[in-house]
Amino acid sequence: MSLEEEAKMLRNIGLFAHLDPSKLKLLAFTSHWLKFQPGEELCREGDPGDSAYIITDGTAEVLVDSENGPVLVATRGKNEVIGEMSILCDTPRTATVRAKDTCFTLNVSKDVFMQLLKGSPELSVQIIRTLANRLEESTVKLRDATEKLVAAGLD
Repeated sequence: MSLEEEAKMLRNIGLFAHLDPSKLKLLAFTSHWLKFQPGEELCREGDPGDSAYIITDGTAEVLVDSENGPVLVATRGKNEVIGEMSILCDTPRTATVRAKDTCFTLNVSKDVFMQLLKGSPELSVQIIRTLANRLEESTVKLRDATEKLVAAGLD
């Protein structure tokens, strides 16, 4: 596939729809297309956050370690970004992400991801919205879990 064709394909990913053609070409040139089989890990909790993944097809499970083993905290699908938190916060991965089914991704290095954010206010706003939505989702889950503990007398 040519660089031009890859850039056109990237435009169909909602996150990149507003990027200008030169940035899409940069993204196509510097990123890697990866395929993960069911059960294969995209990244592991605690590893360095050196890249982000954009799921272009398939689904992935987001798992965190606990005393009782891995806990499923979210499922991510087509056009969703994974791994952005460790890049933005400059911290190790906060979760393990595992392909639920065959999963195709675009792997974007930390440097390219940050360069795109700095050069594209629209992309930055979309990432902020994504993070805000995930925070809201986590808050609701935490509230529900706390209510269950209180109801069970385990507070």
